[in-house]
Amino acid sequence: MDNNESKKQEMIEKMKIRKKEGRVVRRIVTIVTLVILLIVGIVGVSGYFYVKSALEPIDSEATAEIPVEIPMGSGISTISSILEENGVIKNGRIFKYYTKFKNESNFQAGDYIMTQSMTLDEIIESLKTGKVYREPVFSITVPEGLTLEQISEIIAKNTEYTADEVMGLVTSEEFIRNMIATYPDLITEDVLNSNIRYALEGYLYPSTYPFYEEKPSLQEIVTTMVSLTNDVVMQYTGLLEDKQMTPHQLLTFASLLEEEATAQTDRETIASVFYNRLEAEMPLQTDPTVLYALGSHKDRVLYEDLEVDNPYNTYVIQGLPPGPIANAGKVSIEAALNPTDTDYLYFLADTEGNNHFAKTYDEHLQNINKFLDQ
Repeated sequence: MDNNESKKQEMIEKMKIRKKEGRVVRRIVTIVTLVILLIVGIVGVSGYFYVKSALEPIDSEATAEIPVEIPMGSGISTISSILEENGVIKNGRIFKYYTKFKNESNFQAGDYIMTQSMTLDEIIESLKTGKVYREPVFSITVPEGLTLEQISEIIAKNTEYTADEVMGLVTSEEFIRNMIATYPDLITEDVLNSNIRYALEGYLYPSTYPFYEEKPSLQEIVTTMVSLTNDVVMQYTGLLEDKQMTPHQLLTFASLLEEEATAQTDRETIASVFYNRLEAEMPLQTDPTVLYALGSHKDRVLYEDLEVDNPYNTYVIQGLPPGPIANAGKVSIEAALNPTDTDYLYFLADTEGNNHFAKTYDEHLQNINKFLDQ
């Protein structure tokens, strides 16, 4: 074989080798490409399902309440992190992007109660309005001016508990002591005065209470109402100090206004009458305390009722009764702290419920003759 033929054969062999290597490379490239596509596909699908799950409630059946505090000045990044840290959402970054995608903003700082069953839209709505955006299982509405016995009937109508069970709890020494320990700034040893009919009378705030589980404990229901009283009264700590008045005295005073008045202006003016009488060392002489002392409702208080020997009867005792005679709302509480500046010492309500005030007893008699003796 000559030299030319040898070179030609060598070139053919090299070409065969390169073709073989090319096939191997193409096979490797194909395999690598398929692997990459498979990985991308898996990551994409996994990412899709992860994002999808992060956009849904963590547990749609969850009922446990989670307290969440959003500090003042918190941006969406901080809020998202707080929600994730508290276990309200699955992923803070996804929540952040979701709010930006929906162009949501103006979130409010504050203390929230949330659950893992809330959707992202519900959480957003809650943060925008400053309210808990959840549908309660049921609600209990307690109006102003009710006694513990009347409130127990309302709780009984809305739950499986009986009125006797409610009264048994709120008169339990153990529960009362527990409330004193839990809310020491609101409930003091004053409620243990032997003259007080019910220690927690006046301490269950009038409001509508939503509950998010089918059967909350009776302790939870009552404690929620006491807790709201604490929240309301503690707003006026400064005014209480200025007037040298205890929370117990405030609730007692406000309960008298709640039972006597029909309009906000009347409450403030009646409050001035009571303060003027206290300063002049005159009995308060308010009929609702007589009815509370009698323990029954009457359309009209008789003269003989005014003489009943009872620590709540302000016709026979000096100063405030030993405790509240009903629950008072915010209007009455504020009226007790901000009375109108008057010289009135007397007032009466006519047959239409309008109040008429007088500075002297003679003026008061004239009002009686004019508005009642007809």
